Amino acid sequence: MDDDFPIYPSGLRLSGRRVVVVGGGHVAQRRVPQLIGVGADVVVVSPAVTPAIEGMVGAGELTWHERGFVEDDLDGCWYVIAATDDADVNARVSAAAEERRIFCVRSDDATRATAWTPAVGRHEGFTVAVLGQRTPQRSAAIRDRVLELLRTGRITTREERERAPGVVLVGGGPGDPELVSFAARAALMDADVVIADRLAPRELLGDLPADVELVDVAKLPRGRSAQQEEINRVIVARALEGKRVVRFKGGDSFVFGRGYEEVLACREAGVPVRVIPGLTSPVAVPAVAGIPVTHRGVAHEFAVVSGHLPPGHPDSLTDWSALGRLRGTVVVMMGVENAPAIAAALVEGGRSADTPVAVVCDGTMPGERTVLSRLGTLADDLRTQAVRPPAIIVVGDVVAVAHPDEYA
Repeated sequence: MDDDFPIYPSGLRLSGRRVVVVGGGHVAQRRVPQLIGVGADVVVVSPAVTPAIEGMVGAGELTWHERGFVEDDLDGCWYVIAATDDADVNARVSAAAEERRIFCVRSDDATRATAWTPAVGRHEGFTVAVLGQRTPQRSAAIRDRVLELLRTGRITTREERERAPGVVLVGGGPGDPELVSFAARAALMDADVVIADRLAPRELLGDLPADVELVDVAKLPRGRSAQQEEINRVIVARALEGKRVVRFKGGDSFVFGRGYEEVLACREAGVPVRVIPGLTSPVAVPAVAGIPVTHRGVAHEFAVVSGHLPPGHPDSLTDWSALGRLRGTVVVMMGVENAPAIAAALVEGGRSADTPVAVVCDGTMPGERTVLSRLGTLADDLRTQAVRPPAIIVVGDVVAVAHPDEYA
């Protein structure tokens, strides 16, 4: 038979229609969830199945005939997959399907099949299916590339962008652009206006289309500061002009990001708003630095607290005494300047001065470094190591789990 098999691509609507999968091994395990996902009435015929398929049976997602294949299994069937490790059984399935004019996929020999399974992916109502000439790995790679372009907004149309004015709050994660979600990238590429903070991953701004308006609201410490009310005003004003506005922030908009204030401003003005969360820095940054915020038998809870106000400040809502009594991990954001006072307050609240501390500077960025210390010596170590913001401070025995040699 020729190596070149002309194919006619077509989309199958299998919802509510009987689909038979003969075989219960790992090939079937990969195919069955896709069929369930499109609403097919899936029947698996096999003397044995994998635990994953058995779990789907128990959940009522498919029917399992616990026996070998018989030709009558294909009666009333719309589509069949022969996925056993026995070529003779697969041939019988194929012959029975041919007799009944049912398209049949064969996992063992594509040249004897009447249908092939494409590499499939979905994005916002679109289905991407790639069929190669019996090159499944290459087909999957092309599918993944197309999906990446769709998800990052590199494949889009102006018509798509103009259909959805409003505001999207986008969390950019801890700083490394590789840690930004596909949804965040797509929102940026679809924007008419991007209103960005200093800590938002700036490399992504260089990928914006030339006609996108970029508004810099960089809130530099002790420098220029765009007041939140003015940021809210700009967001709302641009959206009321009929533009698609992306508010691009570092980390997660709802974790010390004042994002919900922007949501409230949009709602008050009648502007549609949705949220694309980013990786939360107090968890992601320690993780990238190799420090878990919880660990079995060491820390079963963790608290994330802002350190931008020192303990005892009249506007502070933090109970540092309670945090001092906490046995788990304390993660301090925006706390470099007030770290000496925070360390003293935790010790006064009950934490040992020997408690391990890690300060992760410029987390996920090229200049990332971790300064190891203890609560009792933190002030001196920050000074001698010239620690500057941004940095995340992790307090607790999880630091010793990550660096056992330093705290032996």
